[in-house]
Formats: sequence, C-alpha cells, structure tokens
Amino acid sequence: MAEAAVELLERAARRDAALEELRALRLALQAVPPAALRARLGEHHLGALFGLLAVNDREQVSACVAILERLLQALDPLYVIQNLREELQKGLFHPDDSVKILTMSQVGRIVEDSAAVTEILHSPELLRQIINCIGGEKIAVAKEAIKSLSRIAQRQEGLEALFGSSLLGDLRSVMATSDVVRYRVYELIVEISSVSAESLNYCASSGLIPELIGELTGEDVLVRATCIEMVTSLAHTPHGRQYLAQQGVIDKISNIILGAESDPFSSFYLPGFVKFFGNLAVVDSPQQICERYPVFMEKVFEMAESQDPTMIGVAVDTLGILGSNVEGKQVLQKTRSRFQNLLSKIGHQAKNAPTELRLRCLDAISSLLYLPPEQQTEDLLRMTESWFTSLSSQPLELFRSISTQPFPDLHCGALRVFTAIANQPWAQKLMLNSPGFVEYVVDRSVEPDKASKDAKYELVKALVNSKSIAEIFGNQYYLRLRAYLHEGPYYVKAVSTTAVEGAE
Repeated sequence: MAEAAVELLERAARRDAALEELRALRLALQAVPPAALRARLGEHHLGALFGLLAVNDREQVSACVAILERLLQALDPLYVIQNLREELQKGLFHPDDSVKILTMSQVGRIVEDSAAVTEILHSPELLRQIINCIGGEKIAVAKEAIKSLSRIAQRQEGLEALFGSSLLGDLRSVMATSDVVRYRVYELIVEISSVSAESLNYCASSGLIPELIGELTGEDVLVRATCIEMVTSLAHTPHGRQYLAQQGVIDKISNIILGAESDPFSSFYLPGFVKFFGNLAVVDSPQQICERYPVFMEKVFEMAESQDPTMIGVAVDTLGILGSNVEGKQVLQKTRSRFQNLLSKIGHQAKNAPTELRLRCLDAISSLLYLPPEQQTEDLLRMTESWFTSLSSQPLELFRSISTQPFPDLHCGALRVFTAIANQPWAQKLMLNSPGFVEYVVDRSVEPDKASKDAKYELVKALVNSKSIAEIFGNQYYLRLRAYLHEGPYYVKAVSTTAVEGAE
C-alpha cells in the first residue's frame, strides 16, 4: 500500500497528476500511517503539491489540502518551517479558506515546538501574514492566528518582535479593517497581557491596552458591552488587577454603574459591568470588594428584585459566583432579611420561570448552598440550612418535583442542588424524613440518559463520602448507597430467564 502511495506521490511531484490520481492518492494515504512515509517523502513532493494549489479548481484544491494534511503530520515542525517557509507564506495568501486553515494549523504546530518557533521569529514576512489573517472573514482562520501569535508572545523575543518592530504597525492596520477585527486584536492583546506582568507592560506601552480601556469607559454603550468582557479576562490575573486598579479603571467602572440609573441604554452594558465585579470578588476578596464598591452589591440586589428576566439572570449568576466561597457567603449573610427574601424569589423562579432562567437559578442555588467538609462550622451549617428553608415552604419537595420532570437539564440541575447539600447533616435528616426520598436516590430506573445517570451518581458519591451519613441514614440505607457507588453510574441488573419445556 505504501508503494502505491509513493508511486502516486511521484506522479504528483512531476505536476502531471490528474484529478483522478489525486483522489486515488488521497485514498491511498488514508491506509498508510504517516510515519511509514517519512523516509520516502521529499521536499519536491511537498513543493509540487503546494504548487497544485495554485489553480482555480475547488476539487483539485480540496484533494491537495487533504493530501497535505496527511503528509505534513509525518514531518517534524522544524523541518516544515525550514523547508516550506515560502509555501506557508503563499498558503496564508491563498483565496481558499481551507488552504489558509491548513497553513495556520502548521503554524500552530511550529509555535508549539521550542526549536521551530525561533525560526518563525526570524521570518517577519510570515509573521506579518499571520497578523493579516486576524482580519480574515473566516473566524476559524482568525482564531488560529490569534492562538499562534499569543503563543509566540510567550517568549521574550516574540514580545520584542510583535511590539518592538514594524509589526506593531501591521497590528494597527489590521485593527482598522472593522469593529469586529479591532475586537479580535484586543482579544489577542488581553491573552498576551494575561501571561505575565512583563507581557502586560509591553501591551500597555504599545498603547493598545489604554485604547481598550478608553473604549470601555467611552460613550458608546455597545462598545462598552464588548470591551468589558475582555477587561474581565484581564482582571483574572493578579498583575492584571493591579494594573486596572493603578489606572483607576475599577473606580471608573463603579462610577459608571452608579450613573446607570439615569442612562436609558444602561441595560446594554450593565450586565457585563456587574459580572466584572462578581468575578473580581471571587479572585480577590469578596468582603473587600463589596465594602469598597457598595454600589456593586446594591445593583445586584436591584437587578434580582426587578421584573426583567435578563437582569434577574445576570444577578442570579453573580450571586452564585459571589457565594461560591465562604467569605462571599458571609458577605451575603450580612445583608440579613434582604437576602433571605431574595432567596424566596430565586426559589420561585426555579419553579416557574422560563427554562433557561430556571437552570441558572438551580446552578446559583447549588453554588450558594455547598459547604466543603472542612468549613462546616455550626454557624455556617445553620446559615445554609436557613437559606435552604428560605427558598420555599417545602424546599426539598420543590427540587424533588423539578428532578422528576422529563427535561434532562432541569432534572440534572435539581440533582446538583441535592448533591450540594448532601454532605451536610441537616440536609441528610431532611432527606431521611422525606417519604420515599432515599428510595428515589437508589432507584436507577428514573434516570433516562447518561447526563442524568452521572448526576445521580455524584449525589450518591457525596452522600457516601460524608462522615455523618452512616449514623443519620442507618446501616440498611448506607449499605444500599455504598452498593450503588460500587456498581458505578451505568449498572444494569441482569434479568435471568428460565426456559420452560414445550414453550414456543
């Protein structure tokens, strides 16, 4: 089979391969491991195949792309950049997107290789063309370009090449293509900035990070909404947060939230700005953020108490993020009855809202109620129990009714709520005292699909791994749960059949 493939390759190398032969070569290569071709594969084969891309024949181009994809896998990335540099450059100029994607995937391999990436750094023309690909119509090509440039910038020489040479001008030229492309460049800059304080310094000195912040705090509400997501990504790193604080950006975002009352268009950007603070609180300190920026908490409560499903959804997500750790839970607890009343509304939405909002409520409830075993003090257990009882007059029955509905997403969402409280003694007592609840937990027949079986298994695991379960549930139920855990999520009981003489 390898011989037939090599013979067809030789025909292609002489540039006289017909479309039928290219199709035959494509099929032949599928049956040959790329490694088996490595020794027989020459530069002239590849050069010729790249040459066959220079036609206005979609079928021929498609066949050549498939063949090259297979062959290039057999080659070391260093070999590819050293011997096919010109072909790669032409590939990035090619009008057919499949050729650009093929070429960008090879660039992706090269930048992942520590020996090969330095070769790209000495190829300013190739780098320039990768930058131009950010402006391509095909999002897949642009994404690969962003990924490759981000990888290149992880090296000192890469940072210098992108920001200390004429390539910065190319980045700016690409940005001028359209709003969409400008945001792609910002996305790249934020990815690079997130690597280290030094990377951020290069991006800030280039003027691109200040420009992003300028757009964030400018007057265009739609631009604000787009930019806040990128600035939120930047805030995930300690050096990014420090930079934003030093530049007064966090204070500016707080002031914009404060002024949102009088802005009829605030609904466009407010969700993103509130999420920014929610994320900031989790990666920093919930208490410090909420004390320093009280407008954030006030706005979250306002949104949650509103009648606007979009605003309620964002508020619920933010409360779930904020309450995902103990410090955040304690911040919420300090608001006393206001948060308890809000929990009642969230419980109501979990039962009655449109499906998407119900799911978001269930996820937030799971996040708010979960307590790791090492943090289960008496005070915190009392707090989560009081939160649970605030959700509804009969909260366990509420989530049980949701878990029996024929919608897999809601079913799993309700099971995640049970899993969140499964290791807390007060919840185990509630479960035991609820008629038929433990039987429901060990009943495999109610889980119709893989996701549901996995979610139920996580609930059983959380119960079995709890220190208090054996004492509270008693030996009989505890052993049934352990057996379930041991059998795994997809266990099916064998049904024995007895043959009866004379039966049909």
